[in-house]
Amino acid sequence: MEELNENGGVNKVLLMLKGIGISMFLSIIMILVLSMVLSFSNVKESVIMPTVIFISSFSILIGGYLVAKRIENKGIIYGSILGLIYMMILYFISSIMNFDFSLNVSAIMMIAFGIIGGAIGGILGVNLK
Repeated sequence: MEELNENGGVNKVLLMLKGIGISMFLSIIMILVLSMVLSFSNVKESVIMPTVIFISSFSILIGGYLVAKRIENKGIIYGSILGLIYMMILYFISSIMNFDFSLNVSAIMMIAFGIIGGAIGGILGVNLK
């Protein structure tokens, strides 16, 4: 996952894009599993939103961890940025699909949990060797 630029340093933008891609891939896989569980069980629909928030935050945590592990410094910054970008992409896609660009409490919570998940992943990526 480590990409070097011509100065011998790590290409942080490329690493961030890869981290976002990995996070989105993990989210898609886990949401597909959730949808199958919901289809074949009697789980209440009230579980969906908290589970989606957890899935997104966990995926961002993993992406933030991987990015910060490669960059090796400022993990909280890079993880938070990764979480913010991921959540903004998710917000725009969902807003386009729903024809509604309003920010409500659940959207703000999702963005906050994404940033927090990314920050925790970044901290772990820098500090765990």
